[in-house]
Order: sequence, then structure tokens, then C-alpha cells
Amino acid sequence: MKTLYNPNFKYTNKMVKLLTNIAVSREIIINSPLIPKWEITLRSDAIIRSAHSSTSIEGNRLSFEQVSALAEGREIMASRKDKQEVLNYLKVLENIDKFTESGIEEEGLLKIHQNLTSGTLEDASDSGVYRNKYVVVANRHTGEIIFSPPKNNEVPELIKALIIWINSAAANECDPVIAAGCAHYEFVRIHPFVDGNGRTARVLAAIILFLKGFDTKRFFCLDDYYDSDRPAYYKALQSVNPKNIEITEWLEYFIEGVSVSINAVKERVIRLSSERLRKTVKGQVALTERQMKIVEKIVNNHQIKIGDIALMFNITRQAALKEISKLIKLKVVKLSGRGKNSCYALI
Repeated sequence: MKTLYNPNFKYTNKMVKLLTNIAVSREIIINSPLIPKWEITLRSDAIIRSAHSSTSIEGNRLSFEQVSALAEGREIMASRKDKQEVLNYLKVLENIDKFTESGIEEEGLLKIHQNLTSGTLEDASDSGVYRNKYVVVANRHTGEIIFSPPKNNEVPELIKALIIWINSAAANECDPVIAAGCAHYEFVRIHPFVDGNGRTARVLAAIILFLKGFDTKRFFCLDDYYDSDRPAYYKALQSVNPKNIEITEWLEYFIEGVSVSINAVKERVIRLSSERLRKTVKGQVALTERQMKIVEKIVNNHQIKIGDIALMFNITRQAALKEISKLIKLKVVKLSGRGKNSCYALI
């Protein structure tokens, strides 16, 4: 009988709320007036943070500063294995588009694992091939066994079933974050390799978000959230009942991680967009703290009304009108609509 994969979960109010927040934040990021230089900076920062956090979860001892140095091509004092793990992860993330030219396929997953683990395993022959020895999933720090994965001979068929689902109409109908979360857990559950399963699972989730158009600019670092509270990460993995593999609680945790990550990017994008608006053809435009908050509010909501400004700072409508008039003179905002429908938007 052919193995099929069909994720078992229920949508909860928490999941729906988080997915809504994610969609709003993503819309702000996509529509913010970023220049190419900032996009490159955001992408580079996300890659470095992902490389540091994802390898750190699995025991790598390099600091964020050391990982940044490696990303810039500088030499650091550290063990060869720790450096190689990070360099491998950086290379894979920087070339996600090349690894996914044919979509998500079994051969591509094996190649990703080979690249992630090159020069880091005790037995080099374990790189890029399914495990031939039985392993258990355990908390690296406490030694506590989280769960026992399927037998070695079941791995190839289970991975094939997962890939079929990832490329199916059912998965395409899912929210990209849900699809990535399902694939992440199932890959970790199967645990197809002797080592490097967590890193490969997190890369797989990032690839799914990339291919589904969710993170085409690769601004988001999901690994920071998992690394910031490793006990919570292991607890979420343990929340799944091995009998029915019900992953609702895991998905809530995974989606919350995406929400935290994308919100951090949103806040940074708003700041960058606001900085851009300080400049005009005449040079620098010095905005006050209050004016910066007005601009950030407009970036968030696409517009603002006099009543909103008055409420924000607990001032009169007349004082709010003076604040917005200054921004109009600076050619930062413009009036839109008339009467009760009048509001202000960025130029």
C-alpha cells in the first residue's frame, strides 16, 4: 500500500488571528518605499541571523558577531566544525533560488542536506543520503528523548509522500505559513538523516515560503524565534501525539514564530521608510519625534486623519492640524479627499 501524507490539524482562533497579523505586516513590508540598498541589507541580515540561530539550536558555539564575520569573508578563531557548519548554512540560504529551480524534489532535498553537512559529519558518507543506522530525537542539552522516529527502511517512502503533498493542490490551497509548518514538523518526525535534520527542516520551510511567493525577497528569519527559547521549541515538537500525529499545537507555535519574525522586519522597514522620507531634493528634512510617529502611523495604515493625530498625542484638533501642515510644507504628506473624508497620505 502506497504511503500518503495528509496533515492532521484544526484551525484555532489563535492561528487565524496570527495569520491575519502576518498578512497585514507582510503587506506593509511589500508596499513600503524601500530602495535596493536597504533590500540587500535586510536580506543579508536575515541570512546571517538564520545561519547563526539554526546552527546554534543544534549546538554550534559561534556568536552572532563571529557568524557575521564569516559572512563577510573574514577569518575567526573557532573550531573547524563550527565554522564549516555556519559557512554551509550561509551558502545554502544565499542560493535558495538555485536549489529550487526545479521546485521541491527528493534529489534536491538530498543535495541540500549534502551542502549543509559537507565536511561536518563524523562519517562523510552520511552526507546527502538517508540514515542507515537508527537514531532518536533528543534535547541536545538535557538528553531527554523527544520521540523515536520511523525505522530506517520507512524513510524513503515517507519522504516521497511528504514531497508529493508539498507539491499537491491541497498544499497549494493552504496558507503558505501553514504549509511550511506542516512540512517542517513532518520532516523532523521522519528524521531522514543521521544528523542535520533540524537545519534541513528549517531550510525546507524557508524554501516553501519562498516558492509560494510569501518571502520572495528573503527578508524573514524564522530561526531566531526557535533559538531564543529552545525548551519551548522542543516542547512544541513533543506536543504532537505520536498515535494520530495531530499537529495543531505545533502549528500554533510555528505560526507565532513567523508572526514575531515578520513583525520585527515590519518595524525595521517602517523605520527605514521613514528615514527615506527625511530626504528631499533640497537635502535633509529634519522631522521631530512626533512627526516621525505620524509618518510611521501612515506607513502602517496608508493614511491618517486629523482626529487620529489628536488622539495619538492627546492634543486639540487645531494642534494636530498644525503638525500635519508642517509635514505638508516639507512635502512629506499630501491631503486626500474633502470634508469628513479628508485624510493625509505619503507623497
